[in-house]
Amino acid sequence: MSWGGRSTASSGYCSQDDSDSELEHFFTCKPTTLEVRQCRDTVVDWRKEQQLSVTELQHKVKEYNAQINSNLYMSLNRDGSYTGFIKVQFQLARPISLPPTLIPPSSSSSSSSSCSSFSSLPSSHGLCTSFYLPRDMAKQLHVSSRTRVREVIQALLNKFTVVDNPAKFALFERSERNGQVYVRKLCDDERPLFLRLCAGPSENTLSFILRENETGEVNWDAFSLPELGNFLRILQREEEEHVRQIVQRYSLARDKLKEALRSFSTPG
Repeated sequence: MSWGGRSTASSGYCSQDDSDSELEHFFTCKPTTLEVRQCRDTVVDWRKEQQLSVTELQHKVKEYNAQINSNLYMSLNRDGSYTGFIKVQFQLARPISLPPTLIPPSSSSSSSSSCSSFSSLPSSHGLCTSFYLPRDMAKQLHVSSRTRVREVIQALLNKFTVVDNPAKFALFERSERNGQVYVRKLCDDERPLFLRLCAGPSENTLSFILRENETGEVNWDAFSLPELGNFLRILQREEEEHVRQIVQRYSLARDKLKEALRSFSTPG
């Protein structure tokens, strides 16, 4: 595989405030009958990988490449496999851990926000430094039709030398239909490039997102003592920052109130 330009445990080390304005419908890897009926185009039709003959595959690759305006083409190999590019957006609400000698990764998207650094903290991998990645940072990966979701996640972590457990992250597919946004968590064995081929190159039709692997329950036993210590430090700093913002807000309100009272007590 070459690169271009918590399945069982949630990391749970930071609160997440999702303020997305878009209405999102979430689907699991194995949708119910109702979910399949509501999202038939995005869930059912894109899973027919075994039904594609060589001729159909050639036609789809040719049709896909005809819609590409860049050099991110798909290439069909003699053994029936194919290679191409997938774009993955990072939507991480929690910091990632890097070796302290590395600088935070730069964003390839147009986001103007910068990475925020915490001080170096001990972890199960030795001393590391935690960073917030800019929201909607994106990365292009050159993958094969045989590349599975778990390999894509590992490749993204390797790209940035992230030392966090890959089980803390999950890959999602996002699609828009009839004015609604559908988000589905991909299974570890699914092949993103096949989904990209069947959906076409449009990012509105299908895009890939890397997020925290939320399972609802946190299995704290899955983390080492240094990792748990990191979580407590990060939560403490977030709490202190939140308290500072509240104190600042009410101090400003008090000053404005005092100024208003003075204006009423002054003649004229």
